[in-house]
Amino acid sequence: MTDDVFVLGLDEENERILRRLPSAAGLRFRPLLSPDELQHGEIDFPDLMEKARQQLDDFDGEPAAIVTYWDFPAASMAPLLCEEHGLPHVPLPAVLKCEHKYWSRLEQRKVIDELPPFGIVDLDGDPQPPPGVDFPMWLKPVKGFSSELAFHVRDKQGFADAVEELREGVGRVGDPFEDVLRQVDLPREIAEVGGAACLAESELHGVQAAVEGYVWKGEVHVYAALDSLDFPGRSSFLRHQYPSQLPDETVRRMADIAERVMRQIGFENGTFSIEFFCDLQSGQVCLLEINPRHSQSHAELFELVDGVANHEIMVRLGLGLEPRFPRGRGQYRIAGRCYVRRFDGDAVVTRIPTEAEISALCEELGGTTVSITPEEGQRLSDLPEQDSYSFELAELIIGADTEDELEAKYQKCTERLRFEFED
Repeated sequence: MTDDVFVLGLDEENERILRRLPSAAGLRFRPLLSPDELQHGEIDFPDLMEKARQQLDDFDGEPAAIVTYWDFPAASMAPLLCEEHGLPHVPLPAVLKCEHKYWSRLEQRKVIDELPPFGIVDLDGDPQPPPGVDFPMWLKPVKGFSSELAFHVRDKQGFADAVEELREGVGRVGDPFEDVLRQVDLPREIAEVGGAACLAESELHGVQAAVEGYVWKGEVHVYAALDSLDFPGRSSFLRHQYPSQLPDETVRRMADIAERVMRQIGFENGTFSIEFFCDLQSGQVCLLEINPRHSQSHAELFELVDGVANHEIMVRLGLGLEPRFPRGRGQYRIAGRCYVRRFDGDAVVTRIPTEAEISALCEELGGTTVSITPEEGQRLSDLPEQDSYSFELAELIIGADTEDELEAKYQKCTERLRFEFED
């Protein structure tokens, strides 16, 4: 007998990973809405819910699970759809306490001190930095995609420029997020702020890292720590690497903070990823943000190091089964998801690496896969979901035995992958 697992936003790459899972035997993974429907263009939450319901109603049978590895709107849709079909899920209020950055900070503050000064910026009238939040600071929507519309602000002019861009763009995700907030009883301070608001936070210092975990029957389990490294002197990611190379004590502190915060939020029966800044000189660890799902972009890193993708935990929880996850059964001791980026401004891509060039490079290096982001002839500013300071040209998955070997493989890729542009 085959059980049907519906995946909100199932894409080809992740479908291949899902089929390689130990739990995949006896399961059929079915798409529930496409990634394009969920992530690009205008988001109409009621319409997306209606389309998803119709797909499930048209299915001849009952879903064994409804899961997702994407952020809003998929992360908020999954609990509602699971509730309607009597399936295990994360409580929707817990998801929203993670996704709404201001609400999340208010909940975090109840149980930890490891967070920056923060406050809401009123985008109407004459916006000012909140009391206690000094320059340099970050301005970001209370709900956004990735690093979209996140601005590092050093002075009043930078603040004014960022506010202007946020005014124009915050509603794209914020307005449909309001539709979800109306599904739960909100605290007064969140109801007043709404979903299309701007959060200011003091700048955090140190290196970035993250922990991944899950909650099963009220117990919080942290099963992994990863590093996030920026390009030198910039705010754009160079790579994410697993496992973390940080000191054991730093990893332990991140895990302890994660356990306290997820209990406070009331998270249950789901995976999560929590990002931190770690100052290795002072030993300070500060929570950056909570994601109410594991990171699908790390799946292949877990495969390379542990032999199984982190999707395994999501699937088992969705089926109402206790997660099981191996350690160190992969081919490599460390793995990274690395980025090739352009920082020189917008341009039209006139040449991308050929398939033959990519195949030869991957065969030579071993444990390496290359995904090119733009198409030939595409303008970089037309790429979706880019950060505010760079354009992504390629993503590289690299397995290695040491961090030095990982860096050497990345360097060889950047030398051999040839792009050309026309300004």
